[in-house]
Amino acid sequence: MGDLPFDISGLSSEEARKRLKKYGYNRVKERSRLADWEIFLNQFKNPYTILLLFTAMLSAFLGEKTDALIIVGIVLTGGLLDFWQERQAHRAVEKLLSMVKVRSSVIRDSKEMEIPAEEIVPEDIVILRAGDMVPAEGVLIKEKDLFVNEALMTGEAYPVEKKVGDYLYMATHVVSGFGIMKVLKTGKDTEYGKIVEKLKLGKGETDFERGLRHFGYVLLETATILILLVLTINAYYGRGVINSLLFALSLGIGITPVLLPAVVSVGLSYGARHMARKGAIVKRLASIENFGSMNLLCCDKTGTLTVGKMQIYAFKNVLNEDDQKVALFAYVNSYFQTGYKNPIDEAIIERMRSQDLSDFEKLDELPYDFNRKRLSVLVKKGEEKFLITKGAYSHLLEVCSYAQLGGEVVELQHALKDIEKIYTDYSRRGFRLIAVAFKSMEKEHISYSDEKGEIFLGFVIMHDPLREDAKELVRELSSLGVKLKIITGDNKLVAQYVAEELGLGGNIMDGNDLQNLSEEALINKVRETSVFAELSPSQKDRVVLALRKAGYTVGYLGDGINDVSAMRSADVAISVENAVDVAKESADIVLLRKDLRTIIDAVLEGRKTFLNTMKYLFLQTSSNFGNVFSMAGASLIVPFLPMLPKQVLMANLLTDTAVMSIPTDEVDRDWTKSPKKWDMNFIKRFMITFGLLSSVFDYITFFFLLYIVGASSDIFRSTWFLEGLFTQILVILSLRTKKFFLKSKPSGLLLITVFGVGLVGIIIPFTPLGKMLELRPLSMPFYLFVFLVVVFYLASVEIVKRFFYKKYDL
Repeated sequence: MGDLPFDISGLSSEEARKRLKKYGYNRVKERSRLADWEIFLNQFKNPYTILLLFTAMLSAFLGEKTDALIIVGIVLTGGLLDFWQERQAHRAVEKLLSMVKVRSSVIRDSKEMEIPAEEIVPEDIVILRAGDMVPAEGVLIKEKDLFVNEALMTGEAYPVEKKVGDYLYMATHVVSGFGIMKVLKTGKDTEYGKIVEKLKLGKGETDFERGLRHFGYVLLETATILILLVLTINAYYGRGVINSLLFALSLGIGITPVLLPAVVSVGLSYGARHMARKGAIVKRLASIENFGSMNLLCCDKTGTLTVGKMQIYAFKNVLNEDDQKVALFAYVNSYFQTGYKNPIDEAIIERMRSQDLSDFEKLDELPYDFNRKRLSVLVKKGEEKFLITKGAYSHLLEVCSYAQLGGEVVELQHALKDIEKIYTDYSRRGFRLIAVAFKSMEKEHISYSDEKGEIFLGFVIMHDPLREDAKELVRELSSLGVKLKIITGDNKLVAQYVAEELGLGGNIMDGNDLQNLSEEALINKVRETSVFAELSPSQKDRVVLALRKAGYTVGYLGDGINDVSAMRSADVAISVENAVDVAKESADIVLLRKDLRTIIDAVLEGRKTFLNTMKYLFLQTSSNFGNVFSMAGASLIVPFLPMLPKQVLMANLLTDTAVMSIPTDEVDRDWTKSPKKWDMNFIKRFMITFGLLSSVFDYITFFFLLYIVGASSDIFRSTWFLEGLFTQILVILSLRTKKFFLKSKPSGLLLITVFGVGLVGIIIPFTPLGKMLELRPLSMPFYLFVFLVVVFYLASVEIVKRFFYKKYDL
C-alpha cells in the first residue's frame, strides 16, 4: 500500500462516498436478510397452523369465542417463541459472515489502499494481481502478462490473456500477471449480476438438506393420514365436527414436519457461533453436516503442519558455498516483481532489506504462473541489462544452458551433477530450494521466448520448520477418525521429509506418476498414498475427485488460486482469512488461523452441532409420532374427545419450550470420536421404536383412567395432559445420550428449561389459565399414578435404549 510507481490518481474518498450513495453497494444480490416481520410470518406457513387458525375463527363465529381466543393465543405465543429463536439465528449468521469479506486493492487519493469489494463504485481504479477476484466490470487500462480465468462466464477452462482495452467481467479471477482496471459497472448492472438474478445461482443441496427435506415429506404424509383418521373417528362418534377438526389439526401442529429445516437451521446457527469462538467462520450452515462427517483432510504442509513463515537458511552457489551474488540477484527479482504475492519473496526481501538497490532500474517483467513455475524480471544497472529468473528447480533448468562454476561460466552438463547433489541433499533434510539464473540482455522489453540460454547461478535455501505440536495434532486428528493427506505443489523430497517426520506412512506420488494413471487406477492408488507432491492445480482436483470416489468424505484446506479447483470438488471447502479472494469465495468454512488445532476444534464443534441437531430430530419425531399414534388409538377407545384442542396446543407449546435449549446441550465425548453422517433409516428406526414405547404408557394411562378408576372427562384429560407432558420433557434427559442418563451431564440451560416447564405444568391447573384450558387439579392418588408411570417409562426407555444402540448406532 502507499505511494504508487505509476501516475494514476483514482477517485477521491469524498467522490467515492458520493458514488456509493448514488449507485449502491457492489453486490450481485442483496444479502439474504429477512425482515423481522418476514421471519415472524414464516412461523405460520405450516398448513396445519393456517387451517387451525381458520377453524378457530370459524369456531368463534359459531359462538365458541373463548376457546377460539385461547387457541389463537397459544398458536401466536408458539409463533413468537419460534420467531425469537430463528431471528437470533439469522442475525448471528449475518454477524459471522460479516467477519469474512473479500477485499480489493484500489487507487484513491493517489494512493493504493484495500477496501471491501462491495464498496467499489463506477470509475474506481482497481489493481489486479494473481489470486484476485475481478470485483466488478470494467476495462483494462494497464497490464503485464495478465491471464484471467473466465470459466464462470464462458465455460472455457483455460486462462485468457488480457490486453489494454479488453473488458473484464465480475467474478472471474486472475491466474497470473498484473493489471489495472477502470470500473464501469458494479453489482446487479454487471453481466454476472444479471445471470445470478436470472438463474438464482447457488450451491446445490447437501445430502443433509436433501435427506431432511425428504424426511419432512415422509412425516407430513404419515401425520396427515393419522390426522384424517382421528378426525373421521371423532366426527363419526358425534364429538362435534369443529372440535374434532380443531383436535386433529392440533396434532398436526405438534409434528410440524414442514418446519423441520427451519428448526434445524436454528441449531446449526447456534453451532456456527460456537465454531466461530474456536476460530472457524461457517459461510454455509449446511456444510456443518459435511464437516461433522469428514473422514479425510487434504492440506498443504505450509502453515498447517509447519510454522507458516519461510525463513532463509542460506544463499548457495553451484559449489555449495555461500554466495552474495545469488543473494543479490534473488533479492532484485523478488523486490521488483509485481505479480503473485507469496511468502518466498517476502522472506527474501525481509532478509535482504538493508541491501541498497538504488543502482537497479526495472525495465520489464514476466510474472509467475503455475504452469511455468518461475518468474523473470529485466533490470538495468548502469549500462548493463540483466534478465534474472527464479523458480522451481526443474522448471528453471528448462531455460538454462550454462552454469556459473566458481569464477567462470561452463556448459550446464558439466555442473549438473553438483547442482543435483545440492538439491537432493538439502531437500531430503526438509529444506525448500528456489533456483536462480540470469543472462545479459540487449533489449528493454521481454517475452516468454527470452527465457532460454540462461546461466544457472545457485539456490535460495529456505525452510519452514515443523510446528512443535504437529505430531501430536496429527495423532489427535487420527484418533477422531480423520486421516490426513498432504497435497502440495512443492518439492517431492521436502513433502516426503515432512510426512516421515509426522509418521504419516503410506506411499508418495508426484505429478508425473499421476499423469500416467487412468481414473480407475488412481482411485485404487489414492487409498494407500499419504503424500501427493509437485501437482498442478488440475492434478490436485483429480486427486480430490478420486478420493471422493474411493468413499471418503473429503475436506480440502486451501489458500491459493492453485487450490480453488480442488476446493470446489471437495465435500467441505476450507480456507483461511488471509487467503486469496477466490479461495475465500469458494470456501464453506473460513479459518481465522491456519493450523491443525483450529481444524480439530472446529471438527469437534461441527460434530457437536450435528449431534445436537440430530437429538432435536430424534426427540421431536419420536415423541410426536408417539402422540399422534396415541391420539388415534384414544379416539377409538375413549368415549369422548381425549384431549381438548387448546390442551393439545398448550402441551405442544410447553414441550417446544423445553426442547428449544437442545442446541446448547453438551455432547458425550465418545460420541464425537468418529465422523457422523445423516442416516434417515436410523432416524426412522428411532422414531418408531421410542414413539411406540411412549404410546404403550399412554395406553396404560387410558386403561387405568377408564377401567380402573372410571375418571370423568375432565380428570381424564387433566391426568393425561400431565402424564404426557412429563414423559415428553423428562425423556429428553434420557434420549439426549447413549449412556445411562445420570452418567451424562446436560447443559445448565437444558436442565433449567426441562424442570422449569415441568413446574409450569404442575402449577397451570391451579391458575386462571388452567380454568380456561379446562385443566383440573388432581387428587394425590392421581399425582402418584403419574409419578409411577413416568418412572417406569424412563426406566423402560433406558433398557430399550441399551439394546437399541447395541444393534444400531449413529
